[in-house]
Amino acid sequence: MSITLTDQDKTTLRTAAYGAVSLIASADATGEPGKVATNGSIALSSATGPIGHVLAAKSKDIKLEGKSVAELADQVLPALTAAIGLLKKQDPAEADNFRGTVLVAIEAATQARKGESTPTLAEMTRKITAALDAAV
Repeated sequence: MSITLTDQDKTTLRTAAYGAVSLIASADATGEPGKVATNGSIALSSATGPIGHVLAAKSKDIKLEGKSVAELADQVLPALTAAIGLLKKQDPAEADNFRGTVLVAIEAATQARKGESTPTLAEMTRKITAALDAAV
């Protein structure tokens, strides 16, 4: 099954995916958010299928603003739910691909940090996963 994504749909997907990595980087207390974000972004750019093409596209449409993790989460968590919802309507397999891609990116991001995962990172991962699973 092929999917048809509007420019707004593509923006939502990129905001959701790269925003999830940004949330993990913002919640990391190790002082290495750049390394965390880089590893997560590399994982996103390694995605395949239609989602891979959307995430790999050079675009300046991602607008992640906020002065706190809470403000960033207010943008990203709903975008994750919306992204899964719009993909499920067109191709449930592609929704699964997107979900898996985001979770791999989060895993890559958290493994970039030194030491064990922290409760803060575990909680942020839980919130991201819940947002991905909230779409009906």
